Amino acid sequence: MSFESLKKGIKSTLKSEDTEGFFEIYVTRSCGYIWALFFKKLHVHPNAVTIISIVLGALAGYMFYFDDLYHTLWGIFLLIWANWYDCADGQLARMTGQKSLLGRILDGFAGDVWFFSIYFFICLRLNEEWGLWIWLLAAFAGLICHSKQCALADYYRNVHIFFQKGADKCELDSSVVQKEKMRKLLWKEAWFEKIYLFFYIRYTRSQEQMSPACQHLLKALKTKYGNTLPVELREEFRRGSKPLMKYTNILTFDTRALVLFVVMLVKEPYLYFVFEITVLNVLFFYMRYKHENLCKNIEKTYC
Repeated sequence: MSFESLKKGIKSTLKSEDTEGFFEIYVTRSCGYIWALFFKKLHVHPNAVTIISIVLGALAGYMFYFDDLYHTLWGIFLLIWANWYDCADGQLARMTGQKSLLGRILDGFAGDVWFFSIYFFICLRLNEEWGLWIWLLAAFAGLICHSKQCALADYYRNVHIFFQKGADKCELDSSVVQKEKMRKLLWKEAWFEKIYLFFYIRYTRSQEQMSPACQHLLKALKTKYGNTLPVELREEFRRGSKPLMKYTNILTFDTRALVLFVVMLVKEPYLYFVFEITVLNVLFFYMRYKHENLCKNIEKTYC
């Protein structure tokens, strides 16, 4: 396989090049794509790949319980491996068309399991020295900071793809629409989907609550233009939103993982929680401020 054909194949499995940075495309996604090709040849289902990634990520967290270099290096390797598989499952699903509700649930669940394991075992490791305080620090960093940072970053990526490619090419969902969808389902026939939607509605609603100007813009555009937005509007939003995509990448996995690896290697794991509470929160609020202003300006111009 030539480099050009590999590059073309990788790009064909991306949701959007706009939302992926150089490192994500040429390092993370490249490795994921090679694994996806391997699994495709073996006829492995994407959900099986996701389950393996969950196990690998959970094991990585366990390795961080120990403070020696051997276990730390194993934890780093396992988390990188888990992330490759997390990329591979989506790329494999897009290659083969094997998309499913279970796959979407597992994909969202994977990262939660990884970081729960990492937080839990770091807290166990530091419990004797810190006591209750490390658990409180981790709870604030994870439940208040990490969850909101990732949720809004994911939402802004989908908003960007919506303006770039249209509603059918993104996963920009409305909590109101999803709630109506859940209401129409019968427990006897679709209990699994109803349970999923129950939690997904709350996740989507939290994204909407963090982006009021964006919600106002989307409603105004729907009222004025329906499902067909003017090309110049879409391009103007894309130009304003694209520079913010680097912040969505920082707030998701790669930068988090890099900082985690560094603090584990220097044997100061509590600094990871401090990083989430300080540096990532500053980026989170800055990204939100810029995006909300972009939405207000677009609405003022076109509505």
